[in-house]
Amino acid sequence: MTDFGRVMTAMVTPFNADGGVDYDVAEKLALYLAKHGTDTLVLCGTTGESPTLTWSEEYQLFQVIKKAIAGQAKIVAGTGSNSTREAIEATEKASHLGLDGTLQVVPYYNKPPQEGLYQHFEAIAKACPELSIILYNIPGRTGQNLAPVTISRLAEVPNIVAIKEASGNLDQVSQIRRLTPSNFAIYSGDDSLTLPMLAVGCKGVISVASHLVGEALQQMIQAYESGDVAKAAQIHSQYLDLFKTLFIETNPIPVKAALRLQGWTVGGTRLPLCAIAQESELKLKSTMSDLSLL
Repeated sequence: MTDFGRVMTAMVTPFNADGGVDYDVAEKLALYLAKHGTDTLVLCGTTGESPTLTWSEEYQLFQVIKKAIAGQAKIVAGTGSNSTREAIEATEKASHLGLDGTLQVVPYYNKPPQEGLYQHFEAIAKACPELSIILYNIPGRTGQNLAPVTISRLAEVPNIVAIKEASGNLDQVSQIRRLTPSNFAIYSGDDSLTLPMLAVGCKGVISVASHLVGEALQQMIQAYESGDVAKAAQIHSQYLDLFKTLFIETNPIPVKAALRLQGWTVGGTRLPLCAIAQESELKLKSTMSDLSLL
């Protein structure tokens, strides 16, 4: 079973001036993250703008980053879809590259019932038995919640090993922990909820803020694990404004703006996402300045 570590970064996808994927900057960013607190890179998820990437762009990005990282961090491919056949095809292609895992989002828009969700994820897992699968529950974007009882059924599938839980519901996280084996890993999908989720049995975070403060997130989780809850709470409190400000507009608009403020040429976002509002950028700049991140 793959150990994805404590801090997984949902990496942005850099674009060049023409709007194409900038693979050179993607390489540099991936290497930087691997050296600054990131255990695993999650490519082509929500933060990576998967809805507006083509499959060929995603597949090339997987290849480029795998070659660049060369074992310095694990790599998880976001290959989910609201079409089971499409998800299987994309996941099979990714598995042939020898990546470490795949992130599979709850099917969006078509709102399948719980049994349909179970069969969807089970079919992907059976088609790619050699690849570790992380479920991704984010009802605010998909319109459907993956219920704890369904997650417990899926946890019995050998290569479904973890979940990114972004429902924002701590009671649900507690139920998932109670209903699944101890080696089934739960990751927070919200930076601001990582510490409280650790308290109910979560392992770590699939993070946006780790683009900027990956080492601090590692320190927070390790402090909690070692019993120094006060230190963990202090780190959480120190960066809480940043966690919130990075979601002042739709992700990844703010984190891309934050990276540009630090000098990264990650470009903008693809339509229908648009440029960050001036007032939001001023708030972001102020928050980062207060934390000496500029």
